[in-house]
Amino acid sequence: MTPTIEENKSLKSLNTFGIITNARYFVTIHTVSALKMLLADSRWESIPKLILGGGSNILFTRDFDGLVIHNAISGIEKINENADHVFLKIGAGENWHKIVLYCIKNNYAGIENLSLIPGTMGAAPIQNIGAYGVELKDVLYSVEGWEIPPVLLPQNRPPFSKGVFISMAMSECEFGYRDSIFKHALKNKVIITHVTLRLNKKPHFHTEYGAIKELIKNKPLSIKAISDAVIKIRREKLPDPKIIGNAGSFFKNPIISEEQFLLLQKKYPTVPHFTEENAHIKIPAGWLIEQCGLKGKRFGNVGVHEHQALVLINYGNGTGDEIKQLSEHVQATVFEKYGIELMTEVNII
Repeated sequence: MTPTIEENKSLKSLNTFGIITNARYFVTIHTVSALKMLLADSRWESIPKLILGGGSNILFTRDFDGLVIHNAISGIEKINENADHVFLKIGAGENWHKIVLYCIKNNYAGIENLSLIPGTMGAAPIQNIGAYGVELKDVLYSVEGWEIPPVLLPQNRPPFSKGVFISMAMSECEFGYRDSIFKHALKNKVIITHVTLRLNKKPHFHTEYGAIKELIKNKPLSIKAISDAVIKIRREKLPDPKIIGNAGSFFKNPIISEEQFLLLQKKYPTVPHFTEENAHIKIPAGWLIEQCGLKGKRFGNVGVHEHQALVLINYGNGTGDEIKQLSEHVQATVFEKYGIELMTEVNII
């Protein structure tokens, strides 16, 4: 069936900030065959395209004058299994937390620490979602997608021909901290259709974060216990976007050199920190924002959340520009006090 194209479509209900914005053209894709049909249609070849999943990591500052493709490809399929692992091929439109609950029900370990992260499967590798010591790259096996225009991949890989599906192994995705090739060289050039996860049948628990450790200390250790703890923590700290508009963590936790950290620690001895690879140090961005006196502050229609300073919120009538201006104010204030540049997690359109 030919996909139905809508014109001047409101995206208010399709972004968790609840920003009033419109797409010139809009289409929801439920199957790979529908996606093929859409991209074979020459009418859409030369206009800008935006891939939209759950809308939980995006800030619209304007209407989108192009085609918004809402990826709703569904399905969870076990495609392989051995003594240690199970391989699940998952449609890009599947809700992420639904996937976590499916894995817990079937005792597949590896993503329980990522419980209640908003968004879809297709968006997860773009962001390399992570929480409480676990990142998606730890369990990702491969990504399948559809190339939009011909694009030359890094490392002298030949360009994909239009009309050919692509499959990329985890090592080709160039994952970093909340980062991937899909945010850079392949941004808006590949539509992810499926992701295959390699999950553990023999759990390796990650309980080193204090809040999780405290909540499960008197309970039998299991992936469900960890998931329940993470859900409790997130619900206490993070606002529900159905009640108040937000996109979760707006900023990345900055990673600085050891030399820069020692200078910072000398001036601010209580600064919390986590040691990363290559002698780098991660500083909680929420702490930096809070120490600048911005936590819980309201600026007209928008503000900084009272329980988690990483979260910027829309009180109901805020615009994307107001959120963007607030984010820039937060960045400037933190930089002025600490000399640290905060980078955004959210995709600003």
